[in-house]
Amino acid sequence: MKYRAVFAMLSATALGACGVNSVPTAEENAKAKWADVQNQYQRRSDLIPNLVATVKAAGAQEKAILTEVTQARASANQVQVTGNDLTDPNKMAAYQRAQAGVTLSLQRLQEAYPELKSQGNYSTLMSQLEGTENRVTIARNDYNQAVQSYNTTIRTFPDAIGAKIFYGAKPMTPFQATTPGAETAPSVANAFGNNS
Repeated sequence: MKYRAVFAMLSATALGACGVNSVPTAEENAKAKWADVQNQYQRRSDLIPNLVATVKAAGAQEKAILTEVTQARASANQVQVTGNDLTDPNKMAAYQRAQAGVTLSLQRLQEAYPELKSQGNYSTLMSQLEGTENRVTIARNDYNQAVQSYNTTIRTFPDAIGAKIFYGAKPMTPFQATTPGAETAPSVANAFGNNS
């Protein structure tokens, strides 16, 4: 009876030393890290188009206001009144209308100023892009570390015995950039109509 207890303990220790638990633990960790990589790519895929659309919308509103101010100023500059025109009521009225147009445009600009957010939106976009790329990089690094740990576990003694016998374990592939240009983050320059 003593021998059975000792044999059971030795068998459990031998099985534990043969990767019965460490191999699936390392495998599941690597799979979880890969899911994190996919999650970060999905986050990037979902987030960036929405951020770009927000920035473009705010920029379009601001562009309309600034265009109005610029056009009003240009119109006002076209109406010239000389010293000889001071007695012409029509020229004076045209000049006053042109200047009133500039004043009205500037008032709209001042009213909209607290809402003008394009600079802040661009800063937020850049910050989010940087943060997103950092998250992707960290997730890929974590995955590669988990794969390295798993691959080391299934190839080293005594875990290699259990890895082959019980699980038929094969090495996992670490993340590697395979697409030409994958080492470069996606460009958002064209999203704003820039061709450079």
